[in-house]
Amino acid sequence: MTRFTTTLFCLLLSATVLAEDALTGRDILQRIDENQVLEHAITEATMIIHGRAGTRTLSFRSWASGEDKSFTEYLSPAREQGKKMLKVGDKLWTYTPPPNDRIITISGHLLKQSVMGSDLSYEDLMNNDSLASDYDSTLLGHDTINGRDTYQLELTALKSDAAYEKQQLWVDTERWIILQAHFMAKNGKLLKTLEVTDVMPLADGWYPKAMTFKDMLSNSGGTEYHIDNIDITTDIPESQFSKAALRR
Repeated sequence: MTRFTTTLFCLLLSATVLAEDALTGRDILQRIDENQVLEHAITEATMIIHGRAGTRTLSFRSWASGEDKSFTEYLSPAREQGKKMLKVGDKLWTYTPPPNDRIITISGHLLKQSVMGSDLSYEDLMNNDSLASDYDSTLLGHDTINGRDTYQLELTALKSDAAYEKQQLWVDTERWIILQAHFMAKNGKLLKTLEVTDVMPLADGWYPKAMTFKDMLSNSGGTEYHIDNIDITTDIPESQFSKAALRR
C-alpha cells in the first residue's frame, strides 16, 4: 500500500468514526424503529413461562399491522386454545370461548396485570409505539453485550401514560437491534428486564427471534419468548382487527 493510499484510508476511517460518534440518542432510536416496526406481520410463536408452580408452554399466532393493530389467538395448550386478544390503538379486548363466551375490555389498572401468568403485562403487549416519538434519549456510551458492541442509552418518557418512566437500552451498533433492556420506575427502581438471546435477518434488517423477560417484582423464573415463524409478505384484511373477529 502506497503512502498516499494509506493516508486516504486513514482519512476515510476517521470520517467514519466521526460520523458514528456524531450519532445522538434520538438518531439511534429512529434506526431501531426503522428496523423493528413492520408494516404488517403474521407470527407464530411460543412462550415458556417459568412460574412459581412450574413451567408452562403456550403457542399462539398473531397478526399485526403497523404500531396500532394486533390480534392474537392462542393455539395450545388445550385449556387456553381459542382465547384471543385484540388491540386497536389504545384499546384492548380479550375473548374467552364457550362456555364463557366473553369479551372483556382491558383498561386502567388491569393493563398492568400479567398475561397468562407470564412476566409480560397487557401494557407490555400494547407497547408497540415508536420509541423515538415516546421517549427522549441520551447516549451514555458504549458497552459489550454477549460479544457484540452496543450503544448504551437512557430513555425518559415524553408521555404521562408511558408503561415505563425510564428505560436503559443496549443497542447493537451494527444491526440496530436491542440486545438488553432495563425498564424502570420514575425513581429508578428496576421493574423488568429484557434479554434478546437470538436474532434473525428479516427484510433488509434484523429482528429478535428469542428473548427472555423477567419481572423483578415477582418470584418467577422469567418468561422465554420464541418466534417460530414470521410472514411479512401476506396482506392482512382489515376485518382481522375487529371485535367481530374475536368470536370467529
